[in-house]
Amino acid sequence: MKSFVSSQPQLLSQMNERMVLRILQANGPRSRAEVARLAGVTAPTVSKAVSSLLRSGMLEEFDSSETMRGRPAKRLRLAEDTAQVVGVVVDSPTCRIVTTGLDGRVGSGTHAEFKTPRTYAQLVEDIVEKISALQLFGGVKTLGIGISMPGLFDSREGRSILSPNVPITNDSCLGRDLSERLGLECVVLQESDALCLAERHYGLARGVDDFAMLDASTGIGLGVLIGGRLVKGKSGLAGEIGHLPMVADGLECGCGRRGCLETIASDRALARLVSQRVGREMSIEQIVEQVRTGRLDVTAEWEAVERPLAFALVTTINLFNPQTLFVHSRMLDIDDAFFKRLIERTASMALAPSFADCRIERARGSKREGAVAGIIEHLTDARVSESHAHSVNVL
Repeated sequence: MKSFVSSQPQLLSQMNERMVLRILQANGPRSRAEVARLAGVTAPTVSKAVSSLLRSGMLEEFDSSETMRGRPAKRLRLAEDTAQVVGVVVDSPTCRIVTTGLDGRVGSGTHAEFKTPRTYAQLVEDIVEKISALQLFGGVKTLGIGISMPGLFDSREGRSILSPNVPITNDSCLGRDLSERLGLECVVLQESDALCLAERHYGLARGVDDFAMLDASTGIGLGVLIGGRLVKGKSGLAGEIGHLPMVADGLECGCGRRGCLETIASDRALARLVSQRVGREMSIEQIVEQVRTGRLDVTAEWEAVERPLAFALVTTINLFNPQTLFVHSRMLDIDDAFFKRLIERTASMALAPSFADCRIERARGSKREGAVAGIIEHLTDARVSESHAHSVNVL
């Protein structure tokens, strides 16, 4: 009982710090007095929390433009100039890295990318090299790294179990390995969960606690948020809708089985079909560009992909009854009519009451934004001392 009582002041201080961060995230830069008013607490309470956050590097105080009385007003904001976080997206065929302030504005950060290597050891080396180079900017403290990972990821152990599209990560603990190499705190998210956080923080799901995210890019994955919490399953393996068996003796999937949904209904599936027809390897980005400039017609390939992709939407709607279903896919950029046709196909296949309750939208967020949101959310919710700076966490 003594240890519990003695820990209460520290817990209360951490709760106040989290409260201040949440208010600034939701409302933008504010004065201390405005923060106190919005929080409904006393000025000394805010002042103590702000002082701790300034020392940790998570906040900055700056002079705003002059007030009506001609005096510059001190205002608080999430650190932009003096601190940064790093977002890492492990994917195929390219990995991406971005730095940003705690405001999470990915567009204003520094970007790097590299071709996904053939070995896990080289992947770690490449990420370490890129992040080390990005850390060279003077006066900016790196507070942590968020990592978006594809495939099956055991959140209890922080270990990649099976990644059909990036198999070099199988049985690896990338968060732990990067933390040991760089001396930074790392948070690892399965890529569908990263997209959920991206949409909630920077896209159309701000303020929405119940929605689903279907990622139909490299493979097919599903993230579901219910009551503001990600549905992860016992080991964090929930959402692997892409490996539902669809075609007997179909194409071999990266998971080792044949005919999985993602082999016939993803951006990669469409790119494969187009590449086979034109006789050369084409990426989804190249296909989008050539169709939109009138140099390529992929109507036949889209018709082959549309029905199984609609099946993925129908399965999600019927199982989870989400308020909103977001779809993340580059092939929907090919033609604006494709998304309309996809919704019509989904309506014809789904349970009518469930479909009527669900809004289907194009996702606005990216995996980079999700990786950044993951580390910022962790730093906000789980304030840690410098003595724990090397711990690895999994959302």
